[in-house]
This record gives sequence, C-alpha cells and structure tokens, in this order.
Amino acid sequence: MKSILTHLRILQKVQRHKHHPLIHKIHKKHGISKRTLLYVKEYGPKSNVPRTILRESIKILLLASLISSFGGLALEHVKLIFISIIPLVILFPALNDMIGDYGTIVSSRFSAMLHENKIRRTWWKNKELKDLFLQILMISLVTAMISSGIALLISRVFGYDVSRVIVTKIFFIAVIDAVVMVSGLFMTSVIAGLHFYHKKEDPNNFLIPITTSVADFGNMVVLAVLVRAFF
Repeated sequence: MKSILTHLRILQKVQRHKHHPLIHKIHKKHGISKRTLLYVKEYGPKSNVPRTILRESIKILLLASLISSFGGLALEHVKLIFISIIPLVILFPALNDMIGDYGTIVSSRFSAMLHENKIRRTWWKNKELKDLFLQILMISLVTAMISSGIALLISRVFGYDVSRVIVTKIFFIAVIDAVVMVSGLFMTSVIAGLHFYHKKEDPNNFLIPITTSVADFGNMVVLAVLVRAFF
C-alpha cells in the first residue's frame, strides 16, 4: 500500500491544470483538504509560485486597474451635489472599502468551492452558494446601516444640518448600494470563476482583481446614479 508521501510525490508530477482522481483518493483516505492537495499539484517544488501567479494574473490586473480608473468619471458628473452632502462624503470611503472586501470574500470562497468540486452545472441550486450569498448580503446591509448612522452622527457633531429627510435618503442610498453591488459582485464571481475554471486556470489568480475593480468602478457608478435620483 502506497504511503501518503508517495501519493504526494506522484501528485506533484501531474501536469498542471489537469484534474487527477488522485486528489479525491488522497482526500478520502488521508483526510487532507482538497485545497491543500490542489496547491501541492499546481505549485510543486519545481514551480516558481510568485512567477506563476504573476504570469497568470498580470493581464487581468492591468485591465482591472484600467476599469477602476474610470470609476471617478461617474462621480465627476455629480461632484457639486456630492461634496455638498457631508454624510455622503464621510460614508463613501467606508462603503467603497466594504464593497471591495465583500468581493474578495466571495471570490475566494467561490474559488475554493470550484476546486472542491462543489459547483455543478446547476450552480444556482447549490445550497452552500445560496447561503454564502445571503450571509454576505445580510452582513453588507448591517454594515451599511451602521456606517450610515456613524456618518450622520459625525456630520451632526460638526454642525451639518441632518434633517429627517437627509437621514432617510442616506440610509436608502447605503442599503440600495449594498444590495446592488453585492448582487453584481456575486454574479461577476460566478461567471468569471466558471469561465477561468473551465479554461483550466486557477480562479484565485483572476477573481480578486476582477471583483475589486468591479467593486470600485460599480460602486462609484451606483452612488452617482443614486445621488442623482435622491438629490
């Protein structure tokens, strides 16, 4: 009977990007997680891990940076209204950062689910994926409301006139922005993740740059539209 070290050495020699049933066998027999075994296969001792990751992700990083750079153009059209609403100015960095974080979480979790063969053709029926979406959505709503409350409180402390109408509009903007962006990031992660996975690429090297750039760009566009609509 072959030892675990023998199995791992065989796995390291398997051609990259090729699924091998040995992963499942080692996982079942020795209890090693499939993510660890994927790393052993894809990034063995003969591979240069940083160089491999950079080579696979440099193009998408450049594209992501280009997309993000256009985000400010959306706010340019509403800058006079935007900067006059102090709670929004305070809230914007928090929202932008949180949306980017949600994109990172969804990307990494979905990539792991792909490598663990938990995602089938009918991915929309996957309970774990549904639970992930609901968890991120609920967290985003809670953090959006908390951030809005803090932004309004800070504005009030510094003398900004926070009327009931302003409070309502700020909360609506934050909640709608969170729902739209989390839903968009989720779909982006699923579509892009499946695309790169079927191309035998490691989704981890692509999804985070894509979702963070979409988060930056999309959040600015959504906020610009909402500011126009509410103010």
